Amino acid sequence: MKIFEIKNKIGRGELDSALISLCSVNEGKIETERSRYIKAADEFVSVYGDMDGIRLFSVGGRSEISGNHTDHNYGRVIAASVNLDILAVVAPTNDGKVCIKSAGFPEDIVEEGKCAEPDESLFFTSASIIAGMQKAFLNAGYNIGGFRAYTTSNVLKGSGISSSAAFEVMVGNILNHLYNDGKVSNVEIAKMAQFAENKYFGKPCGLMDQTACAVGGFITIDFADPTSPIIESLDFDLTKEGYSLCIVNTGGNHADLNEDYASVPSEMKSVAKVLGREVLRGTTNYDLVSSATRIREKCGDRALLRAFHFVNENERVDAQVKALKSGDLDAFFAGVTSSGNSSFKFLQNVYTTKNVSEQGLSLALCITENYIADKKSACRVHGGGFAGTIQAFIPSEFTEEYKTLMDSVFGEGACHILSVRRAGAIELTF
Repeated sequence: MKIFEIKNKIGRGELDSALISLCSVNEGKIETERSRYIKAADEFVSVYGDMDGIRLFSVGGRSEISGNHTDHNYGRVIAASVNLDILAVVAPTNDGKVCIKSAGFPEDIVEEGKCAEPDESLFFTSASIIAGMQKAFLNAGYNIGGFRAYTTSNVLKGSGISSSAAFEVMVGNILNHLYNDGKVSNVEIAKMAQFAENKYFGKPCGLMDQTACAVGGFITIDFADPTSPIIESLDFDLTKEGYSLCIVNTGGNHADLNEDYASVPSEMKSVAKVLGREVLRGTTNYDLVSSATRIREKCGDRALLRAFHFVNENERVDAQVKALKSGDLDAFFAGVTSSGNSSFKFLQNVYTTKNVSEQGLSLALCITENYIADKKSACRVHGGGFAGTIQAFIPSEFTEEYKTLMDSVFGEGACHILSVRRAGAIELTF
């Protein structure tokens, strides 16, 4: 299709049912989503002109529900895709060149054949992710090819909702449908995205973010074998239970936090090494207590506390999965609260020791706990921590009141009321 055909179909409402499902909007607000897609189509034309074969793609962001800082030591997590997404207007080309213009960023161009080896000069750039995804597809025996894409995203950057993973998965989503007839599974795309981020982008990471974005809905992932993680979808509908997932961006300074983030997996692995392991998976509380003296001498107290967090967090995830399967919200929320307390006291990722006067996360948790004290609810630190966002499960009838409260402290727009998106990485069709 040409751009004018796409726009006409969107304007006539032929995409409405998909947009209502993906974005959890009611029919009264669908015009906003239509306008977003039409604007993206116009922006595509402004960059690349009108082309044949125009197609639309969507990948949601993600929220970590439980399993804080465990995937890198082969732990267990619960995560969910959310109703904020990166959308792409795409046209295939026969020149082998990939060009992606993302709203607010310079165009990324990866020439044909430039993905053979990682290029350290391109580390931490979007172009490196594109090349890495191409290489991953080739390594797996799949096809790649050229395309032009304009993307726009409402996935919140710096919020722990994983805009970078959504972009990685989007590149794989496009290659899958343009050149492989959609036969590459979303789980496999997630693994390719991790490869691209590790080897081509230059950032070590687990697989949780990419999998949650790619698969959709509530999922639990067991990373005992990181080369073949066990991924299970959980049939749980947060909206039907009468709750919204609220993410509160506390602001704060994200600069110079790389050392804080890197210290978590490295300290956990230092404890594992004392115990004769590569990672903490398989370690018990008994192992940690019986070797506490050696661990304290070689790794320090904080490392040991973080190891205790890992072991107990894995057990919490197992209990929360069972609670979700049985519809036991009390037990699930108890796990959320326990996870948050452990992250604060033992994992110690709620504020950085480099600037102890800045504790936006601590403040947000305090205010939220006071607010939900008489409600069936829960809250905890969200994502990597140290700065950024908290997560709260708020009864739907109180979400606007809660948003007003948090915005009054952290600024207009700080609180985002979300729902869980059931679809993973998809091509939108009429």
